[in-house]
Amino acid sequence: MENNNTDKKLTILWTNADPLTAEMMVFMYAEASLTYKWWEDVEIIVWGSTAKLVAENKHIQEKLLDIKAKGVEVRFCIACATKIGVVDEIEALGFELKPMGLPLTEVLKTNGKLLTV
Repeated sequence: MENNNTDKKLTILWTNADPLTAEMMVFMYAEASLTYKWWEDVEIIVWGSTAKLVAENKHIQEKLLDIKAKGVEVRFCIACATKIGVVDEIEALGFELKPMGLPLTEVLKTNGKLLTV
Protein backbone atom coordinates (compact mmCIF):
# COMPACT_ATOMS: atom_id res chain seq x y z
CA MET A 1 0.00 0.00 0.00
CA GLU A 2 1.35 3.38 -1.00
CA ASN A 3 1.96 5.72 1.92
CA ASN A 4 0.52 9.01 0.74
CA ASN A 5 -1.24 11.99 2.23
CA THR A 6 -4.50 10.05 2.68
CA ASP A 7 -2.73 8.03 5.39
CA LYS A 8 -1.76 11.20 7.28
CA LYS A 9 -4.90 13.35 7.03
CA LEU A 10 -8.23 12.97 8.78
CA THR A 11 -11.35 14.68 7.48
CA ILE A 12 -14.21 15.06 9.95
CA LEU A 13 -17.56 15.65 8.27
CA TRP A 14 -19.55 17.44 10.97
CA THR A 15 -23.31 17.28 10.35
CA ASN A 16 -24.77 16.79 13.85
CA ALA A 17 -25.81 20.16 15.30
CA ASP A 18 -25.95 18.98 18.90
CA PRO A 19 -23.63 21.25 20.94
CA LEU A 20 -22.50 18.44 23.27
CA THR A 21 -21.61 16.22 20.33
CA ALA A 22 -19.66 19.11 18.83
CA GLU A 23 -17.67 19.75 21.98
CA MET A 24 -17.25 16.23 23.34
CA MET A 25 -16.54 14.45 20.06
CA VAL A 26 -15.79 16.66 17.05
CA PHE A 27 -13.68 19.31 18.75
CA MET A 28 -12.13 17.05 21.40
CA TYR A 29 -11.02 14.41 18.90
CA ALA A 30 -9.80 16.94 16.32
CA GLU A 31 -7.65 18.75 18.89
CA ALA A 32 -6.31 15.56 20.48
CA SER A 33 -5.46 14.17 17.04
CA LEU A 34 -3.02 17.00 16.44
CA THR A 35 -1.79 17.29 20.02
CA TYR A 36 -0.91 13.60 20.27
CA LYS A 37 0.11 13.33 16.59
CA TRP A 38 -2.45 10.65 15.76
CA TRP A 39 -2.84 12.46 12.42
CA GLU A 40 -0.54 14.98 10.74
CA ASP A 41 -3.44 17.00 9.34
CA VAL A 42 -7.01 17.31 10.57
CA GLU A 43 -9.80 19.10 8.77
CA ILE A 44 -13.40 19.68 9.80
CA ILE A 45 -15.99 20.17 7.09
CA VAL A 46 -18.98 22.00 8.56
CA TRP A 47 -22.05 20.80 6.67
CA GLY A 48 -25.76 21.50 7.03
CA SER A 49 -27.35 22.65 10.27
CA THR A 50 -23.99 22.76 12.05
CA ALA A 51 -23.34 26.07 10.27
CA LYS A 52 -26.39 27.53 12.03
CA LEU A 53 -25.15 26.22 15.38
CA VAL A 54 -21.80 27.94 14.86
CA ALA A 55 -23.44 31.19 13.73
CA GLU A 56 -25.71 31.34 16.79
CA ASN A 57 -23.71 29.81 19.65
CA LYS A 58 -20.86 31.93 21.08
CA HIS A 59 -19.40 29.05 23.10
CA ILE A 60 -19.23 26.83 20.00
CA GLN A 61 -17.68 29.73 18.06
CA GLU A 62 -14.96 30.14 20.69
CA LYS A 63 -14.19 26.41 20.79
CA LEU A 64 -14.04 26.14 16.99
CA LEU A 65 -11.83 29.22 16.68
CA ASP A 66 -9.56 27.76 19.38
CA ILE A 67 -8.99 24.46 17.59
CA LYS A 68 -8.55 26.33 14.31
CA ALA A 69 -5.79 28.38 15.97
CA LYS A 70 -4.18 25.10 17.07
CA GLY A 71 -3.94 23.90 13.47
CA VAL A 72 -7.22 22.19 12.64
CA GLU A 73 -8.42 23.28 9.19
CA VAL A 74 -12.09 24.33 9.31
CA ARG A 75 -14.11 24.74 6.12
CA PHE A 76 -17.81 25.47 5.75
CA CYS A 77 -20.09 24.35 2.93
CA ILE A 78 -21.14 27.64 1.33
CA ALA A 79 -24.24 26.08 -0.24
CA CYS A 80 -25.47 25.02 3.20
CA ALA A 81 -24.59 28.34 4.83
CA THR A 82 -26.36 30.21 2.02
CA LYS A 83 -29.55 28.13 2.32
CA ILE A 84 -29.57 28.56 6.09
CA GLY A 85 -28.80 32.29 5.80
CA VAL A 86 -25.62 32.42 7.91
CA VAL A 87 -22.91 33.31 5.37
CA ASP A 88 -22.29 36.78 6.85
CA GLU A 89 -21.95 35.42 10.38
CA ILE A 90 -19.51 32.70 9.33
CA GLU A 91 -17.43 35.12 7.25
CA ALA A 92 -17.32 37.58 10.18
CA LEU A 93 -15.75 34.83 12.30
CA GLY A 94 -13.02 34.37 9.69
CA PHE A 95 -13.89 30.87 8.53
CA GLU A 96 -13.48 29.62 4.97
CA LEU A 97 -16.68 29.09 2.99
CA LYS A 98 -16.58 27.19 -0.28
CA PRO A 99 -18.43 24.55 -2.26
CA MET A 100 -17.57 21.34 -0.42
CA GLY A 101 -19.19 18.69 -2.61
CA LEU A 102 -16.12 18.16 -4.79
CA PRO A 103 -13.57 18.19 -1.92
CA LEU A 104 -15.69 15.62 -0.04
CA THR A 105 -15.98 13.51 -3.19
CA GLU A 106 -12.18 13.60 -3.58
CA VAL A 107 -11.72 12.34 -0.02
CA LEU A 108 -14.02 9.44 -0.81
CA LYS A 109 -12.55 8.65 -4.24
CA THR A 110 -8.98 8.62 -2.93
CA ASN A 111 -9.86 6.42 0.05
CA GLY A 112 -9.12 9.26 2.44
CA LYS A 113 -9.80 8.89 6.14
CA LEU A 114 -13.29 10.22 6.82
CA LEU A 115 -15.08 10.42 10.16
CA THR A 116 -18.73 11.44 9.93
CA VAL A 117 -20.40 12.89 13.00
